[in-house]
Amino acid sequence: MSGILNSSIGRKVAMALSAFFLMIFLLQHFAINILSVFSPDTFNEVSHFMGTFWVIQYVLQPVLIFGVVFHFVMGFILELKNTKSRQVSYAKNNGGANSSWMSRNMIWSGLAILAFIGLHFYDFWFPEINTKFIVGDMSGLIDPNTADSGFRYFEELQHKFHSHVRTIIYVIAFIFLALHLLHGFNSAFQSVGANNKYTKGLQGFGKVYAILIPLGFIFIAVFHHLKHVLS
Repeated sequence: MSGILNSSIGRKVAMALSAFFLMIFLLQHFAINILSVFSPDTFNEVSHFMGTFWVIQYVLQPVLIFGVVFHFVMGFILELKNTKSRQVSYAKNNGGANSSWMSRNMIWSGLAILAFIGLHFYDFWFPEINTKFIVGDMSGLIDPNTADSGFRYFEELQHKFHSHVRTIIYVIAFIFLALHLLHGFNSAFQSVGANNKYTKGLQGFGKVYAILIPLGFIFIAVFHHLKHVLS
């Protein structure tokens, strides 16, 4: 593994594979969260299953965390190693003419997303870990002493979007995510050699994914915020 990561091609392929993994997770995460708009009860049930099923908690969750850390660390390594070559290239050519704004600023959109992940963990993941594994409450109920109190997941999600500031932060973060994905999706396919008759189709799908998924998350945040403001 270390030998593969020591080569430029190996690092790019590893970066691309981690990107594919995270994009699949992002799609799954959106599929669950959009349920909160259309069916709070279904959202609660699915969230409770995801939060208590042992395979997800003890196998997939650690893999996901590793994937997130690996992707960002590898991204920073690639950025550092490419900086010198970029400087030489830009001295000879117009960098803005040879690459898109998004490709030249992936490191900044990545840092913005990383900061957002920290906030998202603070809002949801850390409290969830505390409730389940420190407090020892695996019931998922609003009041663990009252069996008919209902699951807490939908109520917690809504509460986070009561704040104007937090909602705006989430919206801005998903705009950065869209910018990151617009370049990152197609770049990942190029890194694994997917240059064939399906290239144009993949590029089109990548643009749709990069716009619709972040837009969907923005819709969820704004929907719950307006629901609170107008209630």
